[in-house]
Amino acid sequence: MLYIVPSPIGNLQDITLRALDVLKSVDLILAEDTRNSSRLLNHYQIIKPLSPYHQHNEHKVLHHLADQLVQGKKIALLTDAGTPGVSDPAFLLVRECIRVGVKVECLPGATAFVPALVNSGLPMHRFCFEGFLPVKKGRQTLLKQLAIEQRTMVFYESPLRLVKTLEELAGYFGDERQCCVSRELSKLYEENRRGTLREVCAHYREKGVKGEIVIVVEGVDGRGRMRPAGEDLPGPEEEDEVGDEAGE
Repeated sequence: MLYIVPSPIGNLQDITLRALDVLKSVDLILAEDTRNSSRLLNHYQIIKPLSPYHQHNEHKVLHHLADQLVQGKKIALLTDAGTPGVSDPAFLLVRECIRVGVKVECLPGATAFVPALVNSGLPMHRFCFEGFLPVKKGRQTLLKQLAIEQRTMVFYESPLRLVKTLEELAGYFGDERQCCVSRELSKLYEENRRGTLREVCAHYREKGVKGEIVIVVEGVDGRGRMRPAGEDLPGPEEEDEVGDEAGE
């Protein structure tokens, strides 16, 4: 059995009772960073073997881990914060487990983009999660595609690249597009900065930024114009009406 175990994104109390039970019961815990995971496990007095599993070694250890699972070992996968597989390693191991017939169980729990989306005040009934934008190859092409995305968009970003990314989003989407930058979610200095891309970019250009970052940006409506803040996308019936008007 492979358990995918979400870990707190900041506040250590945000782990579920079930996750703690699983971590106490497994034979091995895979950790993106053993130092970070050790702090969590020590806080809850959980003593289990730890082994590193991250983007630099996941291909190398993949088949060895699958063999252990096939032989009957119970393994839990932890990443530094949030749900493994969401902009973190997990996909390769999950796919290999499915291929060799090992059961995979993903526990519900902490992830950064959900509270950021809800905190933003932007429409959330339809959204797309983009994670980290490509650093170089494909970045401009993706931004051009997303400029006409109707759904609310969610991005992850590092504090070092935040201002540059906000400037690029403003350039491709228009600087009056509404957005929200959430940082240090669930921690003591949590902040949710809302406004236009221009306003939020200017704030962080002047103040600087630290911590983990989630950017939420509003989409455009079906007619290709920017949707006013707070205005939801049309429902199915309304979309039909818009289409009828356009055809007249």
